[in-house]
Amino acid sequence: MKQFDGMESAETQGEAMSSSESTQAGQALFHLGRMLSRHSMREQLSRSTGKTPDLSQVLVTEAVATTRAEQPDQEITVGVVAERLTIDPSTASRLVAETISAGYLTRTPSQTDSRRICLELTHAGEVLVEQAHRYQQSVFGQITHQWPEQERQEFARLLVKFVASLAETHFDE
Repeated sequence: MKQFDGMESAETQGEAMSSSESTQAGQALFHLGRMLSRHSMREQLSRSTGKTPDLSQVLVTEAVATTRAEQPDQEITVGVVAERLTIDPSTASRLVAETISAGYLTRTPSQTDSRRICLELTHAGEVLVEQAHRYQQSVFGQITHQWPEQERQEFARLLVKFVASLAETHFDE
């Protein structure tokens, strides 16, 4: 796991980035977070699915759907959801229970271990994931619609790389 202690510079990590670029990138990142928090994915999903899901329910259903797509033979448990969302198992258990209560997931017995409970998307969960993906693609398209296609593709690639690096990074308080 990578650690950030506030002392590493881009140069010590093999990249030459000016202080001004680094400052601007950091400010842009925080501004991005504020702007995206104002977008109401919840309202959009409510209109398209007829339900008003919590963001946590979208994240849990996406974790299940992504795991299923990437590893079709893996049994998806609360532990898998916790790992995918990088949260502790007790929090994952609570979020999964809420997502089941909302009708997006169902519990199924494990085929390999009778003590284990697995998770599957319900039809409503599949619709939620599909609508969430449509919303995400729509927002990306709206924001980048005037960009040249090559820049859109490069930005998408770098954004995925950035988020993957972020997921691997531990920030010390």
